[in-house]
Amino acid sequence: MRVSALLIAASLFAVTPALAQTAAPAQAVAETPSARLAALFAQSDADNLKRNPLYRLFRGDTSAADQMGELITDAAYAAEKRAAENELKALAAIDRAALTPDEQVSYDTFKWQRETDLAALQPALLAATAPRPIDHFFGFHNFLAELQSGESAAPFKTLKDYEDALKRHDQFALLIDLAILRFRQGMKTGVVQPKLVVKNVIEQLDNLTAGGTDASIMMKPVQKFPDGISAADQARLKADYAKMVGGRVNPALLRLRAFLADEYLPVARDSVGLGAMPGGPELYRYLVASNTTTSLSPDEIHNIGLAEVERILKGMDAVKAQMNVPGDRAAYFTFLRNDPRFKFASAQAMGNAFRDVGKRVDTVVGRLFDTIPKSPLEIRPVPPHREKTDAAGSYNAGTPDGSRPGIFYYNAYDLPSRSNYGVETLYLHEAAPGHHFQISLAQENAKLPAFQRFGGNTAFAEGWALYAESLGPELGMFKDPWQLQGRYEDEMLRALRLVVDTGIHSKGWGRDQAIEYMLANSSMSRTDATAEVERYIAIPGQALAYKIGQLTISRLRAKAQNALGPKFDIKGFHREVLMTGALPMAVLEAKIDRWIAERARS
Repeated sequence: MRVSALLIAASLFAVTPALAQTAAPAQAVAETPSARLAALFAQSDADNLKRNPLYRLFRGDTSAADQMGELITDAAYAAEKRAAENELKALAAIDRAALTPDEQVSYDTFKWQRETDLAALQPALLAATAPRPIDHFFGFHNFLAELQSGESAAPFKTLKDYEDALKRHDQFALLIDLAILRFRQGMKTGVVQPKLVVKNVIEQLDNLTAGGTDASIMMKPVQKFPDGISAADQARLKADYAKMVGGRVNPALLRLRAFLADEYLPVARDSVGLGAMPGGPELYRYLVASNTTTSLSPDEIHNIGLAEVERILKGMDAVKAQMNVPGDRAAYFTFLRNDPRFKFASAQAMGNAFRDVGKRVDTVVGRLFDTIPKSPLEIRPVPPHREKTDAAGSYNAGTPDGSRPGIFYYNAYDLPSRSNYGVETLYLHEAAPGHHFQISLAQENAKLPAFQRFGGNTAFAEGWALYAESLGPELGMFKDPWQLQGRYEDEMLRALRLVVDTGIHSKGWGRDQAIEYMLANSSMSRTDATAEVERYIAIPGQALAYKIGQLTISRLRAKAQNALGPKFDIKGFHREVLMTGALPMAVLEAKIDRWIAERARS
């Protein structure tokens, strides 16, 4: 499930995460360790935005909206490597012991992130990643097309906004041709995508270009103009956009499509796991560590997953018994997949179900939280061009000032395969108090350094969202046994990921084997199981973060409750977890340990 569009954008263009920065000359004039740390953070953020101007759009800043920066080139990777090296050197010169506890949290988080960034930019790992610039999940072909559609972070409110987008279109087309060069590089070294990933990307390109220029989502901004743009400018912009999309961007997308189909697909991998690709095993170990923010090995995670699958199956068995459903587990899962009572009557009915859950959550969420996002939340269907390969739900962050809302997307593709007993759980995860709370509260906290406000890691972000699902009973959810089954189903999905992702990339599992394992242990439809497995194939290691992060946060809550007894404050615990941004797990645990000690003394 998608998290912040900013985090996703970062993963599209470089190996390094969103807030890769350059050394800070301002440190030289700073005097105290605290001042030097603040100067490093401020300068690094400014330098990052200079090199990666697209990030500005996700903060509501259009000052460099006509630029994309230099992306997926050797020079771009070298610049990021120099930045990480210089920043770590500058950080090491600051006396950590002289900082406040909150500053130490920032110090440790920044250090972990930059060390992780630097590791990804070492020659061996870069050789295994750079030649695979696009996949069907994080591909910039989709991301940039959506950015240019007026339905993402880029605004279309002024004449300048429209002119800026035209300039981005030109860079978009260039980036597509650069991606072809990267793919050719991998063809020479054997570092290529699996065939199924390539076929999915080809299908996405077909969707983006179907119907020609007039049907392109990138033409939406000129189909309806805001007030203040003259009729003459509207006519000119319509012509300019038609020329740019029809004569520059779409031809580039079609060149990519032809290259992938005619040249790349025949040499792409039949295998699906990283273990079969040159440099793949080393890359997977890195991805496991960076995504989970732990030192757990693939084997350890695989075994954790197996244990969680068995635990959750027992919960499902209890619901089955309560509802007097006959037959074995396989029959139960078939019943859940096929019984008409679990199907939505329409896509509109699906949307209304999520809106109803949202209203119920809004009335009770104050029981567990005293920090509520200012940013509004909207509920929308997934755009048609990506609904086939998208997850069941996703979240797109709003702006820190609330001028653009956070968006919870639900997916109505292949509606008969979607089950209504998961609406409560999915809303808790993607919307409130899940991603919307986690991302918005960090962005809105102006006291944090920018890398904590706008950056992050998957283990925290997705771990929190999965933890948010577990708050359902405390928020009055899951009173319906079928919604409780939905809770078990979603938790099972994250447990299955531990088994299947590691199975594919470290144990030689094939696509079909992985799909059948998921179907045998859940009521997922084949459509959903297939999309999930193909996601793990496209973006190895990412899906591990959910369950590992959730298990860590849940363990820390239990640790605090056991240590504090009547002094435990659930609102305070949630505040401590959320209000410093997405922390690596070790940094989060150290922070909670400090909070426990402070509460115990009070």
